[in-house]
Amino acid sequence: MHLTESVHRPLSYGKAINEALRQSMELCEDVIVLGQLVDYKSGVFGTTTGLADRFGPGRVQDFPNSENLMTATAMGAALAGLRPVVVHQRFDFMLYSLDAIANWLGLWYFKSAGKSDMPVTIRAIVGKGWGQGPQHSKSLHAWLAHLPGLRVAIPATADDAKGLLMDSVFSQTPAVFIEGRSLFPMTTNVPEKPYRVRFGQATIRRTGCDATIVAIGNMVPIALRAAAALERDGIQVEVVDPRTISPLDTATICASVAKTRRLLVTDPGWHSFGVAAEIVATVAEELGGELKAKPVRVCLPDSHTPMSATLEEQYYPEETALETAVRRMVRL
Repeated sequence: MHLTESVHRPLSYGKAINEALRQSMELCEDVIVLGQLVDYKSGVFGTTTGLADRFGPGRVQDFPNSENLMTATAMGAALAGLRPVVVHQRFDFMLYSLDAIANWLGLWYFKSAGKSDMPVTIRAIVGKGWGQGPQHSKSLHAWLAHLPGLRVAIPATADDAKGLLMDSVFSQTPAVFIEGRSLFPMTTNVPEKPYRVRFGQATIRRTGCDATIVAIGNMVPIALRAAAALERDGIQVEVVDPRTISPLDTATICASVAKTRRLLVTDPGWHSFGVAAEIVATVAEELGGELKAKPVRVCLPDSHTPMSATLEEQYYPEETALETAVRRMVRL
């Protein structure tokens, strides 16, 4: 599955996920989709629409509100030779299956001494805005990246969403595929043919020489807007999108910071003990003596998400916060 000789056309993030699932199921009869309401006409935010009609109830199965049950079912199906994709509409409620993920899925290959694996893909959707509140918007990707044996993807564009999801489905290593719900309407050019974007390969969304912004998930478009605003002031910012946080492409990140000698990490997770802290620590270990300014994290405050629209605006960082931090670093 390669990008060569494939027609590109605009496609939304949500429709790219739907296309990735459909093409994966067409390529391999072992691919199945499990989850609450996945067989409904509307699908899960449109991402599973039409799959049940095309592939039937044997391959697209609805589940009750029992996250642990559907995750355990997927694990058993994987051991039987299938390639299940589990859809959790809310990352928050996926936590009911944390025992299955942490104590079985992530370490199965290790426990079997490499003789058995579970190629399970878990889609976890994170809400933002619209009064989602504290039980529908938690970004817990750092928890999962901390577990050996799991791969974790946080795509920021429609083309990466399709390619990373297909790579996940056809890998032998279990993966958690984290989707920012606010990204679903966003459109990029996506190849029509099936293809894979490999885990562990960051991409540079914008080149620059004055500062590096490492932006994760739905912070990528915000970082790009901030970089465009800073360019008008003569500040050239390089924006690095890791695309996956486990594995994390530290080589690309460090190469960028070695050039700019300034680092800002923006992560849609809480400020403390997160992926941003891990990236800052890695850069400090590799390049600490070469930096012109202290690294900066722009993350969510260490607080639960408010439901009030006014408070939400204060809770989620926007491009102005990034612009202010970069200007301060550059002027030191």
